[in-house]
Amino acid sequence: MATPAEWIAGARPRTLPAAAAPVLVGTGAAAQAVSWDQAGTRVVLMLLALGVALALQVGVNYANDYSDGVRGTDLDRVGPLRLTAAGLAPPEHVKYAAFGAFGVGATLGVVLVLMTGHEWLLAVGAVAIAAAWFYTGGRQPYGYRGFGEVGVFVFFGLVAVLGSTYIQLSRITWPAVAGAVGVGLLACALLMVNNLRDIPTDALVGKRTLAVRIGDRRTRQTYVAMITVPLLLAMVCALVAPWTLLVLMLALPVGLLSLAVLAGARGIALVPVLAGTGLLGLGYGMLLGLGLAL
Repeated sequence: MATPAEWIAGARPRTLPAAAAPVLVGTGAAAQAVSWDQAGTRVVLMLLALGVALALQVGVNYANDYSDGVRGTDLDRVGPLRLTAAGLAPPEHVKYAAFGAFGVGATLGVVLVLMTGHEWLLAVGAVAIAAAWFYTGGRQPYGYRGFGEVGVFVFFGLVAVLGSTYIQLSRITWPAVAGAVGVGLLACALLMVNNLRDIPTDALVGKRTLAVRIGDRRTRQTYVAMITVPLLLAMVCALVAPWTLLVLMLALPVGLLSLAVLAGARGIALVPVLAGTGLLGLGYGMLLGLGLAL
Protein backbone atom coordinates (compact mmCIF):
# COMPACT_ATOMS: atom_id res chain seq x y z
CA MET A 1 0.00 0.00 0.00
CA ALA A 2 1.37 3.40 -0.97
CA THR A 3 2.31 5.80 1.80
CA PRO A 4 0.95 9.37 1.92
CA ALA A 5 4.34 10.62 0.70
CA GLU A 6 4.15 8.26 -2.28
CA TRP A 7 0.62 9.42 -3.12
CA ILE A 8 1.88 13.02 -3.07
CA ALA A 9 4.80 12.07 -5.32
CA GLY A 10 2.37 10.24 -7.61
CA ALA A 11 0.41 13.48 -8.01
CA ARG A 12 3.57 14.87 -9.69
CA PRO A 13 3.75 18.20 -7.85
CA ARG A 14 6.39 19.50 -10.28
CA THR A 15 3.64 19.81 -12.89
CA LEU A 16 1.36 21.95 -10.70
CA PRO A 17 2.95 25.28 -11.73
CA ALA A 18 1.52 24.64 -15.20
CA ALA A 19 -1.93 24.73 -13.62
CA ALA A 20 -1.31 27.86 -11.51
CA ALA A 21 0.25 30.01 -14.25
CA PRO A 22 -2.86 30.43 -16.44
CA VAL A 23 -5.00 31.56 -13.51
CA LEU A 24 -2.43 34.18 -12.54
CA VAL A 25 -2.22 35.51 -16.10
CA GLY A 26 -5.99 35.49 -16.58
CA THR A 27 -6.44 37.39 -13.32
CA GLY A 28 -3.76 39.91 -14.29
CA ALA A 29 -5.47 40.48 -17.64
CA ALA A 30 -8.79 41.11 -15.86
CA ALA A 31 -7.15 43.55 -13.45
CA GLN A 32 -5.50 45.38 -16.37
CA ALA A 33 -8.87 46.03 -17.97
CA VAL A 34 -10.79 47.42 -14.97
CA SER A 35 -10.25 49.40 -11.79
CA TRP A 36 -9.28 47.80 -8.49
CA ASP A 37 -12.52 48.67 -6.69
CA GLN A 38 -13.69 45.04 -6.86
CA ALA A 39 -10.33 43.48 -6.09
CA GLY A 40 -11.72 41.47 -3.17
CA THR A 41 -14.27 39.69 -5.33
CA ARG A 42 -11.67 38.99 -8.00
CA VAL A 43 -9.35 37.43 -5.42
CA VAL A 44 -12.11 35.01 -4.36
CA LEU A 45 -12.83 34.10 -7.98
CA MET A 46 -9.11 33.69 -8.65
CA LEU A 47 -8.69 31.33 -5.70
CA LEU A 48 -11.64 29.23 -6.83
CA ALA A 49 -10.29 29.09 -10.39
CA LEU A 50 -6.87 28.15 -9.00
CA GLY A 51 -8.48 25.34 -7.02
CA VAL A 52 -10.20 24.04 -10.16
CA ALA A 53 -6.97 24.15 -12.16
CA LEU A 54 -4.87 22.39 -9.51
CA ALA A 55 -7.51 19.70 -8.93
CA LEU A 56 -7.74 18.96 -12.66
CA GLN A 57 -3.95 18.81 -12.94
CA VAL A 58 -3.72 16.31 -10.09
CA GLY A 59 -6.59 14.37 -11.63
CA VAL A 60 -4.93 14.12 -15.03
CA ASN A 61 -1.65 13.06 -13.40
CA TYR A 62 -3.33 10.21 -11.53
CA ALA A 63 -5.34 9.32 -14.63
CA ASN A 64 -2.14 9.08 -16.67
CA ASP A 65 -0.51 7.00 -13.93
CA TYR A 66 -3.44 4.58 -14.02
CA SER A 67 -3.87 4.36 -17.80
CA ASP A 68 -0.16 4.10 -18.61
CA GLY A 69 0.31 1.63 -15.77
CA VAL A 70 -2.37 -0.80 -16.85
CA ARG A 71 -1.14 -0.59 -20.46
CA GLY A 72 2.41 -1.37 -19.38
CA THR A 73 3.93 1.77 -20.89
CA ASP A 74 5.41 2.93 -17.55
CA LEU A 75 7.35 -0.22 -16.69
CA ASP A 76 10.82 1.00 -17.69
CA ARG A 77 11.11 4.75 -17.20
CA VAL A 78 13.07 7.34 -15.29
CA GLY A 79 11.50 10.37 -13.67
CA PRO A 80 8.51 10.85 -11.36
CA LEU A 81 7.15 7.99 -9.27
CA ARG A 82 4.47 5.84 -10.94
CA LEU A 83 2.10 4.31 -8.40
CA THR A 84 0.51 1.77 -10.73
CA ALA A 85 3.58 0.63 -12.65
CA ALA A 86 5.65 0.38 -9.46
CA GLY A 87 2.97 -1.75 -7.79
CA LEU A 88 2.69 0.71 -4.90
CA ALA A 89 -1.08 1.03 -5.20
CA PRO A 90 -3.79 -1.08 -6.86
CA PRO A 91 -4.75 0.36 -10.26
CA GLU A 92 -8.37 0.85 -9.16
CA HIS A 93 -7.25 2.98 -6.21
CA VAL A 94 -5.25 5.23 -8.54
CA LYS A 95 -8.27 5.55 -10.81
CA TYR A 96 -10.46 6.47 -7.82
CA ALA A 97 -7.89 9.11 -6.84
CA ALA A 98 -8.09 10.57 -10.35
CA PHE A 99 -11.86 10.82 -10.29
CA GLY A 100 -11.76 12.13 -6.74
CA ALA A 101 -9.55 15.00 -7.91
CA PHE A 102 -11.84 15.58 -10.89
CA GLY A 103 -14.77 15.67 -8.47
CA VAL A 104 -13.08 18.35 -6.36
CA GLY A 105 -12.43 20.41 -9.49
CA ALA A 106 -16.02 20.00 -10.66
CA THR A 107 -17.40 21.05 -7.27
CA LEU A 108 -15.29 24.20 -7.20
CA GLY A 109 -16.34 24.87 -10.79
CA VAL A 110 -20.01 24.71 -9.83
CA VAL A 111 -19.36 27.24 -7.08
CA LEU A 112 -17.71 29.53 -9.63
CA VAL A 113 -20.71 29.22 -11.94
CA LEU A 114 -23.13 29.98 -9.12
CA MET A 115 -21.14 33.09 -8.21
CA THR A 116 -20.80 34.41 -11.77
CA GLY A 117 -23.99 33.17 -13.42
CA HIS A 118 -22.20 31.81 -16.50
CA GLU A 119 -23.93 28.42 -16.65
CA TRP A 120 -22.44 27.53 -20.03
CA LEU A 121 -19.06 27.17 -18.35
CA LEU A 122 -20.32 23.90 -16.87
CA ALA A 123 -20.14 22.39 -20.36
CA VAL A 124 -16.58 23.69 -20.75
CA GLY A 125 -15.64 22.07 -17.46
CA ALA A 126 -17.19 18.75 -18.48
CA VAL A 127 -15.22 18.78 -21.75
CA ALA A 128 -12.02 19.61 -19.85
CA ILE A 129 -12.50 16.63 -17.52
CA ALA A 130 -13.22 14.35 -20.48
CA ALA A 131 -10.09 15.61 -22.24
CA ALA A 132 -8.04 14.98 -19.08
CA TRP A 133 -9.23 11.37 -18.88
CA PHE A 134 -8.99 10.48 -22.56
CA TYR A 135 -5.47 11.90 -22.87
CA THR A 136 -4.20 8.43 -21.95
CA GLY A 137 -7.49 6.71 -21.05
CA GLY A 138 -10.06 4.88 -23.16
CA ARG A 139 -9.51 2.69 -26.19
CA GLN A 140 -8.02 5.41 -28.41
CA PRO A 141 -6.18 7.88 -26.14
CA TYR A 142 -5.27 10.99 -28.10
CA GLY A 143 -2.02 11.39 -26.16
CA TYR A 144 -0.83 8.14 -27.78
CA ARG A 145 -1.50 9.54 -31.24
CA GLY A 146 0.55 12.73 -31.06
CA PHE A 147 -2.21 15.14 -30.06
CA GLY A 148 -1.28 15.58 -26.41
CA GLU A 149 0.23 19.02 -26.99
CA VAL A 150 -2.96 20.14 -28.72
CA GLY A 151 -5.04 19.22 -25.68
CA VAL A 152 -2.57 20.84 -23.29
CA PHE A 153 -2.43 24.05 -25.34
CA VAL A 154 -6.21 24.31 -25.54
CA PHE A 155 -7.09 23.48 -21.94
CA PHE A 156 -4.04 24.62 -19.93
CA GLY A 157 -3.53 27.65 -22.16
CA LEU A 158 -6.56 29.05 -23.93
CA VAL A 159 -9.36 27.70 -21.75
CA ALA A 160 -7.61 28.23 -18.40
CA VAL A 161 -6.35 31.77 -19.06
CA LEU A 162 -9.34 33.07 -20.98
CA GLY A 163 -11.73 31.35 -18.58
CA SER A 164 -10.01 33.00 -15.61
CA THR A 165 -10.32 36.39 -17.31
CA TYR A 166 -13.91 35.84 -18.36
CA ILE A 167 -15.27 34.84 -14.96
CA GLN A 168 -13.86 38.06 -13.51
CA LEU A 169 -14.54 40.43 -16.40
CA SER A 170 -17.39 38.83 -18.40
CA ARG A 171 -15.36 39.51 -21.55
CA ILE A 172 -11.97 38.69 -23.05
CA THR A 173 -9.18 41.15 -23.90
CA TRP A 174 -6.35 40.81 -26.42
CA PRO A 175 -3.64 40.82 -23.70
CA ALA A 176 -5.47 37.84 -22.20
CA VAL A 177 -5.29 36.07 -25.58
CA ALA A 178 -1.56 36.81 -25.90
CA GLY A 179 -1.00 35.56 -22.37
CA ALA A 180 -3.07 32.45 -23.05
CA VAL A 181 -0.90 31.57 -26.05
CA GLY A 182 2.28 32.12 -24.01
CA VAL A 183 1.09 30.03 -21.09
CA GLY A 184 -0.18 27.33 -23.42
CA LEU A 185 3.19 27.07 -25.15
CA LEU A 186 5.00 26.74 -21.82
CA ALA A 187 2.58 24.02 -20.73
CA CYS A 188 3.27 22.24 -24.03
CA ALA A 189 7.00 22.63 -23.41
CA LEU A 190 6.58 20.82 -20.09
CA LEU A 191 4.89 17.92 -21.87
CA MET A 192 7.38 18.05 -24.72
CA VAL A 193 10.46 17.69 -22.51
CA ASN A 194 8.75 14.88 -20.59
CA ASN A 195 8.05 13.05 -23.86
CA LEU A 196 11.56 13.81 -25.13
CA ARG A 197 12.91 11.89 -22.15
CA ASP A 198 10.57 8.99 -22.89
CA ILE A 199 11.09 8.70 -26.66
CA PRO A 200 12.97 5.34 -26.47
CA THR A 201 10.42 3.61 -24.22
CA ASP A 202 7.35 5.21 -25.84
CA ALA A 203 8.49 4.09 -29.29
CA LEU A 204 8.93 0.50 -28.06
CA VAL A 205 5.38 0.24 -26.69
CA GLY A 206 3.71 2.02 -29.61
CA LYS A 207 2.99 5.29 -27.82
CA ARG A 208 3.19 7.72 -30.75
CA THR A 209 3.62 11.04 -28.94
CA LEU A 210 4.51 14.13 -30.93
CA ALA A 211 8.11 13.68 -29.77
CA VAL A 212 8.18 10.13 -31.16
CA ARG A 213 6.62 11.29 -34.43
CA ILE A 214 9.00 14.18 -35.15
CA GLY A 215 12.13 12.64 -33.65
CA ASP A 216 14.73 13.66 -31.12
CA ARG A 217 16.32 16.62 -32.94
CA ARG A 218 13.10 18.35 -33.96
CA THR A 219 11.62 17.77 -30.52
CA ARG A 220 14.52 19.65 -28.97
CA GLN A 221 14.15 22.52 -31.44
CA THR A 222 10.40 22.67 -30.85
CA TYR A 223 10.92 22.79 -27.10
CA VAL A 224 13.26 25.78 -27.44
CA ALA A 225 10.70 27.60 -29.59
CA MET A 226 7.96 26.86 -27.06
CA ILE A 227 9.84 28.48 -24.20
CA THR A 228 11.12 31.43 -26.26
CA VAL A 229 7.96 32.68 -28.01
CA PRO A 230 6.18 33.47 -24.69
CA LEU A 231 8.85 36.09 -23.95
CA LEU A 232 8.09 37.77 -27.27
CA LEU A 233 4.36 37.76 -26.49
CA ALA A 234 5.07 39.48 -23.17
CA MET A 235 6.87 42.19 -25.10
CA VAL A 236 3.76 42.64 -27.26
CA CYS A 237 1.64 43.02 -24.11
CA ALA A 238 4.00 45.82 -23.04
CA LEU A 239 2.26 48.02 -25.61
CA VAL A 240 -0.61 48.43 -23.12
CA ALA A 241 1.04 47.26 -19.90
CA PRO A 242 4.76 48.20 -19.81
CA TRP A 243 5.33 46.27 -16.59
CA THR A 244 4.94 43.00 -18.51
CA LEU A 245 8.57 43.51 -19.51
CA LEU A 246 9.29 42.03 -16.07
CA VAL A 247 8.98 38.70 -17.86
CA LEU A 248 12.33 39.39 -19.55
CA MET A 249 13.89 38.53 -16.18
CA LEU A 250 13.30 34.93 -17.30
CA ALA A 251 15.58 35.29 -20.33
CA LEU A 252 18.51 33.69 -18.48
CA PRO A 253 16.56 30.60 -17.32
CA VAL A 254 15.18 30.24 -20.85
CA GLY A 255 18.71 30.36 -22.22
CA LEU A 256 20.03 27.80 -19.74
CA LEU A 257 17.17 25.37 -20.36
CA SER A 258 17.58 25.78 -24.12
CA LEU A 259 21.31 25.08 -23.91
CA ALA A 260 20.74 21.95 -21.82
CA VAL A 261 18.22 20.54 -24.28
CA LEU A 262 20.10 21.51 -27.44
CA ALA A 263 23.32 20.09 -25.96
CA GLY A 264 21.70 16.66 -25.97
CA ALA A 265 20.62 16.03 -22.36
CA ARG A 266 18.65 12.80 -22.19
CA GLY A 267 17.24 10.29 -19.74
CA ILE A 268 17.65 11.22 -16.10
CA ALA A 269 19.58 14.37 -17.10
CA LEU A 270 16.27 15.77 -18.39
CA VAL A 271 14.57 15.52 -14.99
CA PRO A 272 16.05 18.87 -13.81
CA VAL A 273 15.00 20.38 -17.13
CA LEU A 274 11.47 19.13 -16.49
CA ALA A 275 11.47 20.75 -13.05
CA GLY A 276 13.01 23.94 -14.44
CA THR A 277 10.37 24.14 -17.16
CA GLY A 278 7.62 23.87 -14.56
CA LEU A 279 9.19 26.67 -12.52
CA LEU A 280 9.61 28.72 -15.70
CA GLY A 281 5.89 28.38 -16.35
CA LEU A 282 5.09 29.50 -12.81
CA GLY A 283 7.52 32.43 -13.03
CA TYR A 284 5.98 33.47 -16.35
CA GLY A 285 2.50 33.35 -14.89
CA MET A 286 3.50 35.38 -11.84
CA LEU A 287 5.48 38.04 -13.72
CA LEU A 288 3.10 38.43 -16.66
CA GLY A 289 0.08 38.45 -14.35
CA LEU A 290 1.71 41.04 -12.10
CA GLY A 291 2.83 43.12 -15.08
CA LEU A 292 -0.68 43.19 -16.52
CA ALA A 293 -2.23 44.08 -13.16
CA LEU A 294 0.21 46.94 -12.56
